[in-house]
Amino acid sequence: MASDMLAVMKTERAEGATVTRAPIPRIESPLDVLIKIKACSICGTDKHIYSWDEWSQGRIKTPMIFGHECGGVIAEVGSLVTRVKVGDHVSLETHIPCGHCPQCLTGKQHICHNLEIVGVDRDGIFAEYVVVPESVCWQNDKNLPHEIASIQEPFGNAMYTVAESNVGGRQVCIIGDGPIAAFAVGIARAFGAAPVIAVGKHDVRIDILKKMGADYTISIQREDVVQSVMDKTHGYGVDVVLEMTGQEVAIEWGLKIVKKGGTFTAFGIPAGVPRIDLSGGVVFKGANIIGINGRKMFDTWFQVANILNSGRVDPSPVITHKFPLKDFEAAMQATFTPTRDCGKVVLTVD
Repeated sequence: MASDMLAVMKTERAEGATVTRAPIPRIESPLDVLIKIKACSICGTDKHIYSWDEWSQGRIKTPMIFGHECGGVIAEVGSLVTRVKVGDHVSLETHIPCGHCPQCLTGKQHICHNLEIVGVDRDGIFAEYVVVPESVCWQNDKNLPHEIASIQEPFGNAMYTVAESNVGGRQVCIIGDGPIAAFAVGIARAFGAAPVIAVGKHDVRIDILKKMGADYTISIQREDVVQSVMDKTHGYGVDVVLEMTGQEVAIEWGLKIVKKGGTFTAFGIPAGVPRIDLSGGVVFKGANIIGINGRKMFDTWFQVANILNSGRVDPSPVITHKFPLKDFEAAMQATFTPTRDCGKVVLTVD
């Protein structure tokens, strides 16, 4: 094995990233594994790190390899590793729990009090190799393409959001047109939601929402969101709102269109502290609010595998662009177009 590898690093506390050579990481713990990355995909968190926004400035320590969504093959294992072996195809649960806090000890590892995130708090996967604990490896069927394996982590975000919201046989409105919202459309349909109403802004992405199975799509640039949803639900609103953007106006819409006794599930992360109508939108409606963070370990991963392996949801319409890792800059720029004419961008690694 060579001593160095291609990697994308945040080398300076400034906007941008550097495609460079870095040492191949070594296994230091007997419970660690070395993974040969085959495909990785760009997440919204990676865009924050690339742009060097306020959150990144307070969280990221440079130099660091970032990225956290991947599919790869086990190349080496530590001496105490027993669950995976060399040659296994894997993806990563990118939240590394401590294992001893109150949350971990009560089956809530996904919201560990001392959570560490791959590609945020430690070196990530925009590289040819990564070292992680065996405990966060998810074994994939070897027939699953690496590019699909790489999107299981965000697909799991969508799965957790939908699964917690009791959507079967219910009217559902999904607000947002990013990749996770698009995955949620397909999953909600597979779970029996009827109808699935999807709200988006960008035409290319609205087309993806249609391909993923939305019964109705609403463009915020051409329609009144609240009125359109009310017209489609006889003035009552929907049973379930999945808010995937974090935008204050989208949260406002969601609380207006959820019917009395309905469920508002919050996945999107606001940039600041949003003002909401707690009285009219929640209290007097008797509405339920659910907060979603990450994925359940590993309940959600089993659900993802079942859905993908059964073919009930085809995530491929969401993957619109592919680049080799060496062309990371072009790949990242594709995600920043004003018209957002892309879905998920996947990077391939030789």
